[in-house]
Amino acid sequence: MTTSEQDLHAAGAQHLLEAYSTGKPVAPIIDAFPGATIADAYRIQQRQVARWVEQGDPVRGHKVGLASAAMQKQAGVDQPDYGHLTQSMFFLEHEPIPADTFIQPRVEPEVAFVLNRPLRGPGVTVADAIAAIDFVLPALEIVDSRVQDWKISIVDTIADNASSGGVVLGSTPVSPRDVDLRLTGCVLHHNGALVATGAGGAVLGSPINSLVWLANTVGPLGIELEAGHVVLPGSMTRAQTMSPGDTFSTTIAGVGTVTAVLGKRKDHA
Repeated sequence: MTTSEQDLHAAGAQHLLEAYSTGKPVAPIIDAFPGATIADAYRIQQRQVARWVEQGDPVRGHKVGLASAAMQKQAGVDQPDYGHLTQSMFFLEHEPIPADTFIQPRVEPEVAFVLNRPLRGPGVTVADAIAAIDFVLPALEIVDSRVQDWKISIVDTIADNASSGGVVLGSTPVSPRDVDLRLTGCVLHHNGALVATGAGGAVLGSPINSLVWLANTVGPLGIELEAGHVVLPGSMTRAQTMSPGDTFSTTIAGVGTVTAVLGKRKDHA
């Protein structure tokens, strides 16, 4: 890696970290650093994660983003990406999440995998992935963008930790052997009103395929999916805008229900 590449990665990471510290979105990476590639974007992401870990916020899982055709169309990209989930990103269901945690949040319904053994690619198969899953939980992922107005390219969302924001897990563990994740459907409610429906098959054909993709993608980079970690394979529906005071709930057939509440902003408490 050249000095100029290292400088780009450091500057790109600092550009996005500024949004976290100020609570205000920043210009797209692709505009601020026009020559940045997908490889550069992952390096920028890893620099931010390293900073968080150094500050006492360990990695507790990973997420696959843009895994469905609906999400790729919504974001204007043509491939999945991945990000890191740190300890501070996990919130309890039904408990109001401080609105100031996010800049411009959206919510997505997903199944969450909790692993009972490590997975490291390349060469991970569907059978390996299923054997590594301890249980499945219903989940709501709160995605967020540090990029102004969500004007993101694939480089922007990757650099921005795959637009990760927060995770709310349900409390009904289910064995992956007891539910067909390809066929299971979900409904998403916003303040009691139905706003979206979807199915597991929208996520790369099956959420299991997404887990396989993740393990085989991060393995060559020296990243292992660890036992006990949570993996979010991707949204079953389009993302829905989340505003202070909102309540979202999703029911995933055969898996369970989970509810996320975004608190009101302090100046409107």
